[in-house]
Amino acid sequence: METNKFTRRQALQATAILGTALLLPINKVQAMPLLTGTTPALTPEEITAIETALGKKGSYKEAEAVHTTPLPRNDLKMKIKGEPIPIPFGFGGWVSFKKTVDGKSAMVMGDTVLLQEEVNPLISAAQANGLEIGAIHNHFFYEEPRIFYVHIHGMGSIADLAKRYADTIRDSKVFPANQPTSATPPAITGKDNFDIAALDAIVKYTGTVNGPTYKYTIGRSDLKVMMMGVEMTTNIGLNTWASFAGKQDDAQIAGDIAMLPGEVNHVIKTLREHNIEVVAVHSHMLSDDPHIIFLHYYGRGNAATLAQSFRATLDVLGKKTDNMNGMKM
Repeated sequence: METNKFTRRQALQATAILGTALLLPINKVQAMPLLTGTTPALTPEEITAIETALGKKGSYKEAEAVHTTPLPRNDLKMKIKGEPIPIPFGFGGWVSFKKTVDGKSAMVMGDTVLLQEEVNPLISAAQANGLEIGAIHNHFFYEEPRIFYVHIHGMGSIADLAKRYADTIRDSKVFPANQPTSATPPAITGKDNFDIAALDAIVKYTGTVNGPTYKYTIGRSDLKVMMMGVEMTTNIGLNTWASFAGKQDDAQIAGDIAMLPGEVNHVIKTLREHNIEVVAVHSHMLSDDPHIIFLHYYGRGNAATLAQSFRATLDVLGKKTDNMNGMKM
């Protein structure tokens, strides 16, 4: 499948959005353009509605017209292979809100961090509030306690979605009011644990210090991915990331790679060549076009060596050809 052609899935999305397209001849449908242009911004009133419903301030990325609220599981004491690991390493969920390109509707998209016994109660709550489940999967091996990630999405107005999402998580530990009071910021942060300048020079991006960890979050600016009339961008879940915990000479890396199907096995090959463990391969979204596959990975070693492994993986994206279906990247 070539991503620059009008696909059947895009035709179905376009007809759903434009309403009358199903009544037109197929040649007319193919001639109709997909929604293009700039996504309408969230209004101050809509942002207030989100933050009031969740009881927590979030961040608004004007360039993407996306509002995101982090939902960390600070109530958990996590270990990997028996060693304590900070929550920012990869045990934080999030929820984002963004309008459709035509501004007639909006999407909520989130990733929740759950203990095994918490998964199905949250699924039931989501469905009771008219939201859908997009994926259920692991991100890690060796973690204690065992953690699963549940992706939830829905469509509607911003205020309505905020209320429905808040009602979905209200009785869970995910809800901000049910989390422990924020602890004192750690005396030692990622700036102290890692040679950040050296890592940035290797990865060729600038990361973010989050407590004792250091994290890169990188979008897929080479792709235009649409889902239900919404342009999927970095802060609503279309990203590749790498998180570093530990210290420069004894670090752990974990992350997620956002890939087209034809890139998957090229990425797997690159990770294994660099002795990085492949943990999971799965989707996060439904009805996304082109369809994106996500791969989670884990490694341990010198931080610079791990950064080189991550950079080598980034170099694969957008450059390979899948000989099976002729997809050009």
